[in-house]
Amino acid sequence: MEKWDLYNEKRELIGTDHIRGNKIPDNAYHLVVHVWIKNKNEKFLISQRAENRATFPLMWESVGGSVLKGETSLQGAIREVREEVGINLKESEGNIIFSKLRRPVEYDDFNSILDVWFFKYDGDILLSKATTDEVITTKWLTLKEIKKLFNQKLFVPSQSYILDLYP
Repeated sequence: MEKWDLYNEKRELIGTDHIRGNKIPDNAYHLVVHVWIKNKNEKFLISQRAENRATFPLMWESVGGSVLKGETSLQGAIREVREEVGINLKESEGNIIFSKLRRPVEYDDFNSILDVWFFKYDGDILLSKATTDEVITTKWLTLKEIKKLFNQKLFVPSQSYILDLYP
């Protein structure tokens, strides 16, 4: 059973625990992170979602997910990367690129606060060290190659902001 903290639109904890899968109150927000990792060759790490994922199976995305109860946004970002692709990133090397409130998006029926993190990393990707089966493969791509995946409708659409951040 996964528990989340809930926040108001000012990003203040409202003191309510939430169990994943239950309906979130309309005036509450759940914290979500996306993590973009870039190597020295100016390529971004992307991951392919497993076939059994409820939304966007087999599509490409950056690593990310839900921040758990008691975690900070940065702690959630670090954990998601470790769980999904087996990389241990350092908190001191993370930079938040932007944050925004999101009203329900096409595949979620709840409000969320999206924090987008950026890290530089040049080590190996060892999916064998991942602790979930959410990702089936990874690859390093240039922004131009990622844009092609968006154009082919093979990239999770809610992450198209990356094309504006790194034009």
